[in-house]
Amino acid sequence: MSTVRTPAVAGMFYPDDANELRTMVRNFLNESKVSNEPIPKAIIAPHAGYIYSGPIAASVYARLAPAHDTINRVVLLGPSHRVPFTGFAATGMTHFATPLGTIQVDRQAIDEITSFSQVSVLEQAHASEHSLEVQLPFLQEVLDDFSLIPLVVGEASPEQIEPVLEKLWGGLETVIVISSDLSHYHDYETARKMDQLTSQAIENLSPEAIHHEQACGRNPVNGLLQIARRKKMHAKTIDLRNSGDTAGPRNQVVGYGAYVFN
Repeated sequence: MSTVRTPAVAGMFYPDDANELRTMVRNFLNESKVSNEPIPKAIIAPHAGYIYSGPIAASVYARLAPAHDTINRVVLLGPSHRVPFTGFAATGMTHFATPLGTIQVDRQAIDEITSFSQVSVLEQAHASEHSLEVQLPFLQEVLDDFSLIPLVVGEASPEQIEPVLEKLWGGLETVIVISSDLSHYHDYETARKMDQLTSQAIENLSPEAIHHEQACGRNPVNGLLQIARRKKMHAKTIDLRNSGDTAGPRNQVVGYGAYVFN
């Protein structure tokens, strides 16, 4: 039996009309300059309303487009904004939907990782959560058919996150996507300084240097940094801006960073 997680923030964070949404995402992607660089194994992308963070997110999604027919599996981790819990929240759904269509959930992979004590099925963590949902239209636009492993992350240490990522790591067919914004509600210059330090910690693969106030997705970010450090990967900042640069005032801004890992 098919069960579908329907969009919770269409019409709020991004357009609920398919044509309008597709046009917006394509415009963001077309504005991103892509050089002949390796296809990222993992990316970090922001998750605010598209008018605020869409251009920054597009800067890393554009780098996946050349592998549109190679990547067919997306491991997507984002923080929980509404439901407090410990560990990972998996889903029992068979599909996730956006105005651009439905995406099949990789049920076999989820069944495999629920053997970890820190992973459980918790639908209420997914029901209203935007951190995963806003990434999906970008993935639908840059990739061909793909399956999804959607995981909302609650209170979890890098040591709890790393083995789950390792289990799901896969090969060239799999990309890891971490959804996270950076600092929240500081003035423009304070945010710029904080976010620059966070970006340096990401590039240095230093999870111990990133704290709660620096990134709302700190837990999944730090889990990725831990495994990336063990695998001797290289992290690069692609874009670093905030809402004061895109569509908001500068007295209280939210930071957005886009990063690739190879």
